[in-house]
This record gives sequence, structure tokens and C-alpha cells, in this order.
Amino acid sequence: MRAVVGYAFGGIESLVLAHVERPLLVDGAVRIAVRAAGVSFANLLVAQGKHQNRPSLPFTPGTEIAGEVIEVSPGSTNMFKPGDRVCAGLPSGGFAEEAVVSAQNVFRIPDGLPFEQATHFSTIYATAYAALSWRASLAPGEVLLVHGAAGASGLAAVEIGAALGARVIAIAGNQDKLSAAIEHGASHGIDYRQEDVKDAVLRLTGGRGADVVFDPVGGDMFDVSLRCMAPMGRLLTIGYASGRIPQIPANILLVKNLSVIGVYWGFYMAWGQSQADATTRVRVRKLFDKLFSLFEQGRLRPVVDAVLPLSQFADGLRRVEDRKVIGKVVLRPGE
Repeated sequence: MRAVVGYAFGGIESLVLAHVERPLLVDGAVRIAVRAAGVSFANLLVAQGKHQNRPSLPFTPGTEIAGEVIEVSPGSTNMFKPGDRVCAGLPSGGFAEEAVVSAQNVFRIPDGLPFEQATHFSTIYATAYAALSWRASLAPGEVLLVHGAAGASGLAAVEIGAALGARVIAIAGNQDKLSAAIEHGASHGIDYRQEDVKDAVLRLTGGRGADVVFDPVGGDMFDVSLRCMAPMGRLLTIGYASGRIPQIPANILLVKNLSVIGVYWGFYMAWGQSQADATTRVRVRKLFDKLFSLFEQGRLRPVVDAVLPLSQFADGLRRVEDRKVIGKVVLRPGE
């Protein structure tokens, strides 16, 4: 089969399209014909060898896929059957024509959900919902500040925040991106290139600040967030697309009773050294039931910025690297 392979770490240039052996089907797993694979900033970090989930060499990037089940192991026959339409989250291996995934991390998708849009659910929407609902306990009427609001993670947080009843303030780098965030549920938009974010947030909240911050960016935006949060606020650190991992001045946490909360979805999926007990597995499946229900209600509307054949994987990664994407770039391994 064809797959994108990294024989060494080094970034986009270290990846090649190659013919490789099909992955071995292990007990408790399913084989999926990959119809769509999402491209993310995490893929760039993996290619550079900088992600916390560092694969062994050689590796195939890709953590979010959608497609059809084509084979099931004896340990998963009671969960799936060939022909099932599914999405799945996996620590690596998504940029390929086939992938073998633990059945625990595979989820049937609604009939009306296209494969390209389904790539948003297994990590992007799941992370946003777990962060906002499970970790931050976002309540109706609270103010949610979302950084990187036009990327796939940001738009997911905007939509889920709105669905949970929050007043959402979107932060992005141009008007087109802010318009997309407002179209998907944000009440206000702030262009960080044109406005002082702290001043704008305090103005929009009557000087009180944001109750919850969803931050997949890190760097300067993290620093700014700490200074425009409401007392008892919760800052969700999701990732570091800015390239700088921030340091936390603990005195600010103390004087405003703030909480900084890390969110790594791979923990719930038992990637790497993580473990997930039976209770967590049940909780995760209920989360996906909720997400698919919101989709069927029209409250989640995944945005696909571009769909590319697998051979153009480098172009897709560069679009993400250059921050030109609204929503998600998706690869089609069958093309």
C-alpha cells in the first residue's frame, strides 16, 4: 500500500511517499480503508521529532482518519463489522491507504457525515469538548476566549462553547478568519494584529475578563491571556502552535485564583504510555455520542479548507505551517 513515511526526523522535507507493507492486524483492532486523513500542526511536530508522542523510526504521520472497516480481529468482532463507516484516532499511521487501529479508538459516524468532515471528530472536536466540559466545567453565560479561532481546533472550541451556552470571543489574525469564527458561533472577534488583545477583552467584558481560555497557540497569547482573565478563571493549554512553550508566573495565578489546565486527548485514548480504564472508555464513547448528536442537530459544522490527494501531503502540511488554513486540510489516500 502507499503511505507517507519518515525514515528520519527533520520536518516536511524528511517525509516521502512510499510503498510499504500493510500494517499487521493485531487482536482487539480493526483494519480501516482510509478515505480521508486530517492534516494538523501536531503532524509537523511529529515530523520534526518534537511531539510528546514521538514515534519510532520509520514512522507514518497522521492521527485522525475516517473510512470504512475492511477487517476485524477476533477481539473486536462484537464492536465492528466490515463496511462500517467510522472515524478513528491513532498515535500515528493515518497518512496511508490503510490503518490498523485499536477498536476502542474507533467510532461509527452518522450516515450524513462525509469522510472529509468526519476527520474533525476523533481528536479535534473530542479535545475541545473534553477541555471545555470535562476539564474547565464551562457554564452557560460564562465568557470563553478562543485563540487560533479559525483553525480546526479553534473553530471546534467556538462551536462547542456556543453549544454549551457560553459567550465566545474569537481571536484570529485577519478579518476572514474572524468572520468564519463568528459564522460558527462567536459573539465577538478580535484581530490580534490590529488590536491589543488584553484591552479588547476587558472592554468586551466590562473589565471583568474571560472565565475560560482555550489556547492551542501558547507563546505571547498565553501570556496575554493570564492578564485578561476573570477571577477564578481557567486557562486550557492545548498546544503551542506559536512555537514557544510559555512559562507561568505563579504570582498571577495566586492573586486571581486562576487555574491552568493541561489537556492532552491522547491520555483518554491510551496513546503512548497513557492508560485508559473501563470507566474512561465508557465516558469517551458517551462523548462521541454527544458530538454526533450535535452534528445531526446542525450545531457542529466541520470546515474543510482543502482536499488533496495523498501525493500532495507536503502541500497540505505547508498550508498548515504557513497558517493559511480556515478549518482543516484533508488528504485522500485513495487518490
